Parts: sequence; structure tokens; C-alpha cells
Amino acid sequence: MSQNYKKSGVDIHKGYEVVNRIKKIVSDKLDTKFISSIGSFGCSYDLSELNYKKPILVSGTDGVGTKLLLAIEANNHKSIGIDLVAMCVNDILTLGAKPLYFLDYIAIDKIDVDKIEDIIIGIVQGCLESDCSLLGGETAEMKDMYIKNHYDLAGFITGCVEKEKIIDFNNVKVKDKIIAIQSSGVHSNGYSLVRKIFFKDNNYKFDHKFEELDCDLITELLKPTKIYADIINEIINSGIKVSAMANITGGGIIENIPRVIPKNLCARINKNKIEVPPIFNIMQSISSINDYEMFNVFNMGVGFVVIVKDQDEARLLKLINNYKSYKAFTIGEIINYQEERIVINND
Repeated sequence: MSQNYKKSGVDIHKGYEVVNRIKKIVSDKLDTKFISSIGSFGCSYDLSELNYKKPILVSGTDGVGTKLLLAIEANNHKSIGIDLVAMCVNDILTLGAKPLYFLDYIAIDKIDVDKIEDIIIGIVQGCLESDCSLLGGETAEMKDMYIKNHYDLAGFITGCVEKEKIIDFNNVKVKDKIIAIQSSGVHSNGYSLVRKIFFKDNNYKFDHKFEELDCDLITELLKPTKIYADIINEIINSGIKVSAMANITGGGIIENIPRVIPKNLCARINKNKIEVPPIFNIMQSISSINDYEMFNVFNMGVGFVVIVKDQDEARLLKLINNYKSYKAFTIGEIINYQEERIVINND
């Protein structure tokens, strides 16, 4: 290897070591439909084995945002890869797609093999939870681009759905019920505000313990984003007619639910029906943030939304609440347009 290149900040041999470790991590977890090898210039996937009649590919890309800064400051990178997969996978689930394969991009100041291995282990875990394969990725060492110990992540997911089974929000009608599936916590959105509230405005330490929480603060804030692939697959295969689905990410329910309903309709939400996790109540109690902004920044306990016909409400709630550790509750219904695309009240 060129010693000049190493002196400039790029260690090719460490890059090779990263690739070899990734191969070991994923070698026994690859889908049989994956027909190229880790380290190839491109990734190949055999769609013919899926037996779709009219397959439609659905793709998405996302990152983890400033939650990364907490992982970096806490030197805890073991679950941030799960967040990356979740942010991508949960988006394409809203169209009814089954995740097939995932690609990652890691840009870092200087290759730290152990750190990258932790990140990849999380990504692989996220792929396992999503029932998809990690096909490949890129690790870029850029000392001049990133400050010491910092890195950024991007993910890319591809899924598939039968053309006739694509979830089309034009099926949403008045009186449809809005069902929330509970989040695992803050997930991966709003962390610029999270960091400001806890660590800039109030000077809390990572190991601070609030009596409302069952763990210290940093553990709570680094809880991985919940991946909803298995329960959404159960719902789709149950025969329940889904009108629309929404992944509650940046913008909270205020911005994300209106994205999946026709413009002539409105979502009426009863906030008293939402089971808000303690972490959000803590943030609001130690800040001056009002309810509207909380619901416009954070998921507030609603990680994913499924909209169904009135007659399917009870069946859907029973299905979700009886599946693994998921919890669901009705938070509202669809009404005619009311000058706003979404109305949040107390009843």
C-alpha cells in the first residue's frame, strides 16, 4: 500500500479487514436468492424465486440523524445499525411491500474496525428482524470530511409487493378507524431537540436515572427503533382490508398521517387515547414545549399507524395485541375535511 496514502489519512489494509469481518458476520445469514458475493462491484438478487405474478419493487433510503451523536458520545454503537434498517424498512412497509435486501453506507473519519463491526452487527440484526438480507455496502474513510471519532450512516432498502396488493391511500374513507401500534421510545427522530432539552438546557448526565424510567437516560435514548415488518406481514396476510398505513417519523402524527389520506379528508385524533411513554412526559416537564410541538416533533408513543374500515377495528386490535409484544390502540377516525388535514383534541 502507498505509505503516502496512509499518511494522508486512508488505511487501505484496515478497509480490507472491515470487509473480511463483514463477510464472517453475514456469511451464514445470506438469502439463497443472493447470487453475488460480499465485496463485489455490484449485488445480484434473483427475483424469479419469489413467485410474484406482477411484482412491483419498492425502494427507500434514510439515515439515523443526530441520534448518531449520542451513540458517538456514549461510545455505544451496538444498536444504531438497527435504527438504520428500521428507518428504511418501516417506510416501505406502508405500501405493503415485503423487504428483500438492504445496502448500507458508512462514512467515517478514520477506520475503526471494532466500531464498524458493532455497527454492522446492528445492521444484520435489523435485517434479521425485517426478514431481509444485507447484500452489500460501502465504507468510506474520509479524515478531512469528518471530525475525530465521527461518522454518518445511510441505508437503502428494496422490497416487493404484488401490483394488485399495493396499499393505496385513495381507499381511505370517512369513518375509517386509525389504529396506532406503540413505539419503543423516541425511535430516531427529534434528537436535536432531545439533546438540547436534556444535555444543553438541563445538563443531565448520561447515567442519570429518572424514577419514571426502568434504565438510565442514555440507555433509554439509545433504544433501537422498532421494526414493524413481522406484524405488518401478519396484518396483510390476515385478509383484513387495509386502507392506508403511515410510518410515524420526523413530523410526528401531525405531518405523517395526512400524507396517507386523501386531501378532502381529515384525521381526527383523540390524544387521550394515546399511551404516551414516560420519556416524552419527562421531556415536556423539564422544557417549555407545548403539546402541539411535542406531537409535531416526536412519535409520542405512536410508532406506526394502520387505517382500516370500522368493521375491521376489533379484529385488527385483537390480532396486533395478541402478536408477540406488540400493543395497539385506536386513536381516532377519518372525517370530512375540517380546514385542517388533522385535528387533535381531548375526546
